[in-house]
Amino acid sequence: MKVLVIDGQGGGVGRALVTELKRLRPSLALTVAGTNATATAAMLRAGAEQGATGESAIRYQCRDAGIIVGVVGILHANAMLGEISPAIALAVSLSGAHKVLIPLERCGLSLAGVARQPLEALIADAASKTVALAEEAPL
Repeated sequence: MKVLVIDGQGGGVGRALVTELKRLRPSLALTVAGTNATATAAMLRAGAEQGATGESAIRYQCRDAGIIVGVVGILHANAMLGEISPAIALAVSLSGAHKVLIPLERCGLSLAGVARQPLEALIADAASKTVALAEEAPL
C-alpha cells in the first residue's frame, strides 16, 4: 500500500511525520510530495524512500495512494500561503485514499469538536493511525 505524505513551506510537519512513521514501522515505504523543493528535501532527509515536488507530482501521486497523510490544509485551496493550489486540493479530495489529517488551524480552518493539542501529540496520533491503517491493508 502506498503511503503518501504531503507538505509544503519548510516541510517541518512532513519531516516530523516521516520520522515518527519510520520510528513506529521502519519497513513502511513512504512516498513524499512537497509543494516546493525545500519541503520535499526535508521529508527525504527524514527517511522517506522516494519523493517528488510540485503540483503535477502531487496530483499524480494522489491517483494511486492508499493513505494520504498531511495537515488538513491540503484539502483547502490556497492554504499554506497559497502553496496548495486548487488542483492539489481537488486531487487530494478526489483520491480514493484514506486521509489522515492533522487539524492545524493555520490555514484559516477551524474544526469544531477538536481540542487544541501540541503539534508533537498530533503528529504521534497521525503516525499511529497511519501505521494501523497500513497494517490492516494487504500489501
